[in-house]
Amino acid sequence: MSISAQQVKALRDRTGAGMMECKKALEEANGDMEAAIDILRAKGAAKAAKRAERAAKEGIIGSYVHFGGKVGVMVEVNCETDFVAKTEAFQALAKDLAMHIAASNPLVVSPEDFPPEVVERERKVYLEQVKLEGKPEAVAEKIVEGKLRKFFQENSLLSQPFVKNPEKTVGDLVTEVSAKTGEKIRVARFVRFQVGEGS
Repeated sequence: MSISAQQVKALRDRTGAGMMECKKALEEANGDMEAAIDILRAKGAAKAAKRAERAAKEGIIGSYVHFGGKVGVMVEVNCETDFVAKTEAFQALAKDLAMHIAASNPLVVSPEDFPPEVVERERKVYLEQVKLEGKPEAVAEKIVEGKLRKFFQENSLLSQPFVKNPEKTVGDLVTEVSAKTGEKIRVARFVRFQVGEGS
């Protein structure tokens, strides 16, 4: 079956995948656009893991203002090329991330971003709580580790359940868009403003 240039372009516009990848996917799917998208998504998810070492120096600043102008967020999301930065999927991701940050107020992008002194302070607080509850020392450390994991999950952006779909984390969402676009995507940083919280 011959695949037209228009079909290839339409698939590329929807997925951000390369021209040859789009042509191969359409051939494999016998011209079925939705099936070709699924083929590219499946291949993209496998490639996302391989993309981790690549540089992501392009991107956009996503923003969101909510609650009658009382909360505002700016988030820098990076990808590898300007082409992907302009795609609908990438732009929607930046907007979704900014909206999520406004609603969920994470403290850092990922658990590794917490300064050691913050982790140590939390650990001490949890240890004191466990002691006051009279837990035996043998289980105390496990309880503290569990509380720390929960703290990381609740306060780091990529570990939080995504507000629009709590079945997946924000990290899962980023991986999905990375698979769809065929490029490494990384959340570089964010800032959240709330009226009355500034000094």
